Amino acid sequence: MKNDGEAIRIVQKNRKAWFNYEILDKYEAGIVLTGPEVKSIRDGKASIQESYAKVRGAEIWVINMDIAAYSHAPAALQEPKRARKLLLKRREIEKIHVRTAERGLTLVPLTLYFRRGFAKLEIGVAKGRQKHDKRDAIRKRESDRELRKHRMR
Repeated sequence: MKNDGEAIRIVQKNRKAWFNYEILDKYEAGIVLTGPEVKSIRDGKASIQESYAKVRGAEIWVINMDIAAYSHAPAALQEPKRARKLLLKRREIEKIHVRTAERGLTLVPLTLYFRRGFAKLEIGVAKGRQKHDKRDAIRKRESDRELRKHRMR
């Protein structure tokens, strides 16, 4: 997620993804949404915690992203957990497809945000961490916290 001095409004971050996965590459993708879905996201009623992305043919889809039904729109037209298409450049899709074809790599949504009025999803090509890797991450985080605490004094 590049910030070139423009306003970016973060709606939600997937903090667990940074703990459960080692992020190798990040990409910014647009999302194909309906009007009520955009309004619901603006209200902060979206969740990317349980979601993942998948390459299907020459397209990338985010699956299980939960966007709550917008209160002022007919509920019959809204499906909270439907698969939504991500908008990326063809070169990026091909690159992601090659990377995820490797054993053990997956696509994980990292951040949902608005940039220039458009909803964007930052996805990462990630490798799952083993239990001992997670313990190492916890140790490192705690030691960094201790160092910061001592510097403040």
